[in-house]
Amino acid sequence: MIRSPKNSHLWLPALLKQRIALRKPPADPTHVYVCLADHFEPGWGRAPLEIQRQRVDTWMRRYPEIAARHRDSQGRPPQHTFFFPAEEYVPEHLDRLAKLCQGGWGDVEVHLHHDGDTAAHLRDTLLTFTNTLYSRHGLLRKGPRGEIAYGFIHGNWALNNSRPDGRWCGVDDETTVLLETGCYADFTMPSVPSATQSRVVNSINYAMPQDQPRAQDRGLPARAGQVPPNGLLLIQGPLSLDWRHRKWHILPRIENGEVDAHHLAPSPERVALWIHCRIHLPGAAGHIFVKLFTHGAHERNTRALLGDHLGRLWHCLEQFCGPESSYRLHYVTASEMFQVVRRLETTPSQQVPTPADVSSTEP
Repeated sequence: MIRSPKNSHLWLPALLKQRIALRKPPADPTHVYVCLADHFEPGWGRAPLEIQRQRVDTWMRRYPEIAARHRDSQGRPPQHTFFFPAEEYVPEHLDRLAKLCQGGWGDVEVHLHHDGDTAAHLRDTLLTFTNTLYSRHGLLRKGPRGEIAYGFIHGNWALNNSRPDGRWCGVDDETTVLLETGCYADFTMPSVPSATQSRVVNSINYAMPQDQPRAQDRGLPARAGQVPPNGLLLIQGPLSLDWRHRKWHILPRIENGEVDAHHLAPSPERVALWIHCRIHLPGAAGHIFVKLFTHGAHERNTRALLGDHLGRLWHCLEQFCGPESSYRLHYVTASEMFQVVRRLETTPSQQVPTPADVSSTEP
């Protein structure tokens, strides 16, 4: 279960205000895009190479077996996005994940744990790793200016040096480095119960470059039919209060979209909380984004996820967004979720597109 949050005074007022504003019924139909972002760390716990191989092999064997039983509203199976840590790079792991992705089961993006870093060193780390993923493993893709484009999740949640003690980052203006190295969007938030949680919640917004920590605290919302600003797109996951499962039978628990062995198993109630956060672009209320996360390579989580958690997750989503409901379910990768956002931004709000085959598009 989630521990007591450390900086609720920063984000809780925004969350409560938002819940009041979302009392209006959703659009009909409403398209729901679901992305499961996996902080995939085969080397977790300083595991020897043989243990790392076993962790990757388990996902290679089991994931397609389970995912093949499920389909979204367009007949597509669930998509898994592996955010692989740059500091844990092992070529054979990426070769295997690339093969899994080529089979149509997901995608690979960039994860990074660092501490006491500098902007110059961070820039070199990201450029080296993304070039390796693209050139050696056939992963990632080129952006509109010919740069290698990637999605990003910050290790230990410390995006833009956001920890009060300054640990696990070191680069105040990390936003600028990410933009300069081809990052199309960050998927780190929410981070509750960590003190790194931003003031902005349940939002798709832009963090603008600045020379002090926590750029994500002052986001400019992405809007349908509006040219995006020159900032870093932040695609956040759901953050909500769960009054059905109370701590000490009094206080609501925090729902942050994490799917693992330590949290409540996926359920219709959790799915409803995620979707009712209604993370969307103003002007496109009929398109809701649900970015969930996990740490899939940790053994306890692997047993839960590939045991029954993933199957239960997809079953609950497919039931909630069934043919008789007003919701249309779309399983997407992180890159595809970004593509939907970008399409909505570049289309006049009165002509919001219906979902196409986003898997064929490029950042």
